[in-house]
Amino acid sequence: MIATLLIALAAGCASALMFASIISGALISLLLFYLAPLPLMVAAIGWGPLSATVGGIAAAIGLGAIFGLPYCIAFAVTVAVPAWWLGHLALLGRSIASDVSSADGAAPVAPDLEWYPVGRILLWIGAFAALTTMAALLTLSTDADAITGALRRFLLRMLDLRDAAPSAETERWIDALVNIAPSAAALVAMATLTLNLFLAAKITATSGRLHRPWPNLKSAALPPMTLAALCVAIALCFTGGLLAILAQIVTATLMMAYALVGFAVLHTLTLALKSRAVWLGCTYVVVAVFGWPVLAMVALGLADAVFGLRQRYLQGRPPPLPAS
Repeated sequence: MIATLLIALAAGCASALMFASIISGALISLLLFYLAPLPLMVAAIGWGPLSATVGGIAAAIGLGAIFGLPYCIAFAVTVAVPAWWLGHLALLGRSIASDVSSADGAAPVAPDLEWYPVGRILLWIGAFAALTTMAALLTLSTDADAITGALRRFLLRMLDLRDAAPSAETERWIDALVNIAPSAAALVAMATLTLNLFLAAKITATSGRLHRPWPNLKSAALPPMTLAALCVAIALCFTGGLLAILAQIVTATLMMAYALVGFAVLHTLTLALKSRAVWLGCTYVVVAVFGWPVLAMVALGLADAVFGLRQRYLQGRPPPLPAS
């Protein structure tokens, strides 16, 4: 118990320091800031959600005492709560078979466990990314024009154009950046939360602290109603005002979720290729370098949701599964 408590406090201290490093303004602090949930997620998956709860509370109180209440609330909402809940979901399972004794008196059959689906965890990650982005925007104002103006002033300050009159071309670029800023922030939040959870699971699996089998990520799928929610969110993007901005955030997170499913589809459809590693590696490099090719992964994820590409492929030509 004492060891678990010490681990929880150490995870909380590490997470708080990584979160507070953004104050320094150094470039490396941005990476540390985005990885702030990682220590608490490792504690949650390796030592239980209660460990992440203790560490998160201690870290939030420490940040509040040093930097003030806003930092305490920001850490709790963006780091501690997502790390605790996602770690809880990663270990959530239910029995799908009751203990049954064999007729010849043999030992009872141990029940199988059904673990919380990866696709639903992706939805939770998207929900946290959308809610934290919305909360950040609503701290600026509840009026769409005021939010746009605040984002515009922030961009002008970043580009050091507060005193000089920007050219027409620069104005168009700034307007475009202001329009996509909420969606881009939601995408970054979802990508970093997903990466943190994946790294935390890998770390605990490597150390032998992962108390569940490694999930089959190639079979990850979103619930069917997600597609209907995406259609509604896209329709609301054309309403205008604050509702349109919030709908854009939801649309961005759901499309990112389908992009991640698209990668799972790609891993399945390339199982039989001899040069599979090369194709997958090139795809990840192209997406990471250029960014916009992720739209192809979104399309692949949506096509699988509508047409069942993986199911058709595996039924028509079941390939030999690789060992790893």
